[in-house]
Amino acid sequence: MNVTEGHEETGTAPRRRDVVRREGRPKCSLVRFVVDPEGAVFPDLAERLPGRGVWVEASRAAFDEAGRKGLFAKAAKRPVRVPAGLADTVEGLLARRCLDILGLARRAGCLVAGFDQVADALRGGQKGVLVSAADAAPDGVRRLSGLHQGLHGDGGPHLVAFGRGELGRAIGRDEAVHLLLFEGKLARRLMDEAARLKGFRAVGPAPNGPADGSSRGTTLGT
Repeated sequence: MNVTEGHEETGTAPRRRDVVRREGRPKCSLVRFVVDPEGAVFPDLAERLPGRGVWVEASRAAFDEAGRKGLFAKAAKRPVRVPAGLADTVEGLLARRCLDILGLARRAGCLVAGFDQVADALRGGQKGVLVSAADAAPDGVRRLSGLHQGLHGDGGPHLVAFGRGELGRAIGRDEAVHLLLFEGKLARRLMDEAARLKGFRAVGPAPNGPADGSSRGTTLGT
C-alpha cells in the first residue's frame, strides 16, 4: 500500500483516509476539502485544487462532527475557518454536478426524455439510470419503474432527487419528468455523484411517486 496525503492505493478503487472515521474509504464516498491561504475551508469536488486535501465522508453528520471536533484544522495542521452553511454549499454543488451530467448526456445523445421515449427505449432493451422527477405522477413512475426493473431486476438504478423544473433546465427544456440515461461512463458518474448527494439531502419519495408532494428526495437503486 502506498499512502501519501491520506491516499491509499490498493490496486482496486482509489481510497482516501476519512478524517472522521480515521480509516481508508473509497474516494467516491468522500468529499475533498482544501484550505486557502487565509485559512478558509473550501470543497474541492472536482479534486483539482492544489494543496493538501482533507477528506470527509459525504454526509451532513460527518461534516458536523469534523467541524465540532476540529478535525479540519487537525488534518490541515494549521488553524482553519469553516464557513457557515458549508454542508448546504456542498449539497448545492453536488446537485449541480448531477444536473450537469444529465445535460452532457443529452448533448452526447445518450439520454432520452419523455414518458413514451423512455418506455420505448426500455422495451427495446436499453439499460441505464431511470430518472424521475420528484413531483411526477405516481402512475407514470410506477409503469416505467416496472419496465426498468424488468431489465435490471429490483435493484435497477433509479434516481429521484429533482423537480421537473430542475430536470428540464438541465436538458434545455422548461420541464422534464421522465428520463433514461443510457448505461455507460456518464451513468456511472451520475450514480457516484447521486450517492454523495444522498448524504446531504433527505431520502424522499419512493420510485412509485412522492407520498407528500415534496419536490426533493433521493431514491437510489444499484
